[in-house]
Amino acid sequence: MDDSTPPAGEIPQRRATDQKFKLSVQGGTVQDVEGRHSDAPDAPSNGRRVVEFTTPRAKLIEEANLAIRADLAAYPRALAAYDALRGDPEALACWDMANYVTMRKLGYNDHGRVHAFITGAASMAITELLLDAGVRPDLMDSGVGDADDVYLTVILGTMLHDIGNQIHRVGHEAHGVMLALPILDRIMGPLYEDPFKRTKVRSFILGAINCHDLNPPPLTLEAGITAVADGTDITKGRGRKAFSLGSVDIHSISALAVDEVVIEKGSQMPVLINVTMNNSGGIFQVEEILAPKVIRTPMRRFVELRASTRPQGDEQILSRVRLDGDHFVMDLEGGGRVEVEVKDTQKRAQEAIVAQLGVPSDSR
Repeated sequence: MDDSTPPAGEIPQRRATDQKFKLSVQGGTVQDVEGRHSDAPDAPSNGRRVVEFTTPRAKLIEEANLAIRADLAAYPRALAAYDALRGDPEALACWDMANYVTMRKLGYNDHGRVHAFITGAASMAITELLLDAGVRPDLMDSGVGDADDVYLTVILGTMLHDIGNQIHRVGHEAHGVMLALPILDRIMGPLYEDPFKRTKVRSFILGAINCHDLNPPPLTLEAGITAVADGTDITKGRGRKAFSLGSVDIHSISALAVDEVVIEKGSQMPVLINVTMNNSGGIFQVEEILAPKVIRTPMRRFVELRASTRPQGDEQILSRVRLDGDHFVMDLEGGGRVEVEVKDTQKRAQEAIVAQLGVPSDSR
């Protein structure tokens, strides 16, 4: 998968004063793109249009890499683990294949290298704020390790949390645990001579991978950091295919409404996450994706979460939505049009029953 430098767009920036990490969409374009011919291998369904947000993939990864390395400069074991991970061929392949399945096969947002590096940088910012405030993560509180071990645990757990998607989205948390084991053993072996301690530290990493999507909810603070860092990657730049036929819904629309996420020192709690939206529809992203990862993890005692629209006011994403038969037709501000089938609750229930009974759909 090509990492050549793309046009300017979403850039995570380094800290100023109490600001630890900023993921901001300053450039980039939302554009209506003609669908490829239906016989092309990567054509959208029926050769229809898709709406894409152009993001600078290589620039994103490099900026996140610089942020991570700066945070780990004082922690040699964690820095060595991070350097080993980012150059590990198996990890690189896992990220690429996770992205292939989620984006190309399911039409979801980015779950590959860019997401891994951005969430990794966010997790380092959160970890630093917690430690600066005197918070002792579980790994330290249990006596298993020190701050260096905490940073190592968080960076490896966060950057590997989504690799299970390469097998399937369903059960990707457990798949990720299995796939991460040989990578972790290869990276951690030279760093921990004592297999007793290495195994204990590894258990915290595997817990973070298994619990990042709240299924089940995290039990350790380290796993909570991974979950919250995952939830902060909600800007419009993450979905390089923001819309595609069959997946135009409140998720994809609201994703275009988030311009910026800033992680900084809070006034009431150690961590403040500030979300800036270009449209109030972005509150769905905050409520459905980020907020649960704060509320349902051990991080809830340490995080302030705020969301606001930018001073210029709301930007229009859709000009009109209308119902046409059993499809919503959405007219985009740029002049394009996309359609999505409406599936009401009763229809979903019927489909679920049919699926359970194993009855072919055409025999209903």
